[in-house]
Formats: sequence, structure tokens, C-alpha cells
Amino acid sequence: MSRRCELTAKGPQTGHKVSHSNIKTKRRFLPNLANITFISEALGRNVRLRVSTNALKSVDHNGGLDAYLLKAKADVLSPRALDLKRAIEKKVGKPAPVEKAS
Repeated sequence: MSRRCELTAKGPQTGHKVSHSNIKTKRRFLPNLANITFISEALGRNVRLRVSTNALKSVDHNGGLDAYLLKAKADVLSPRALDLKRAIEKKVGKPAPVEKAS
């Protein structure tokens, strides 16, 4: 299983572990991932995704999984999340594009 968030595509980063004597050795910074069960109101079922805790906060801020997926860009989502997005768009209908006031 890859260490990548299914909603935000956050993955491992590399850097240095710096000792007291300032010796730098390579290390990996892994994302804080958790298996979370979301409730999709549009689909009427529970969805289990492996997401970062930062994505969990973003989902809550946007008003739930359905609203988050409708706003999310398709190139960042995992294939499973993209299938969910398409199913939600089919059930709810595509959101109307927001026009900018000039």
C-alpha cells in the first residue's frame, strides 16, 4: 500500500536527519495517514479512505466528503476517490461554475 493520501496526494518527502555534530544523513518524512470512514450523503453509504489528517481537516472545513470532492481537482485524487467524485456528480448534478465579478 503506498503512503499517499487519496484526497490530497500528499506523499513522503526526503530530507536530512541532523545530528548534534551536524552530520547529515538521509531520511524520509512520511505523511500522517489514517484509515477514515466518511459518510457520503449523496450516495447514501459509508466510504473508507486512507487520508492524511490535514485532508480530514479540509473535508470538515468544506462541509463533508461530497462537497470536498465536488470542489477537488481530478488530477490530485486517487482513482478510487475519482470514481466517488464521478458517482456524486451523477447523483447530485455538476456544480455550476462560479462567475467572477468584474
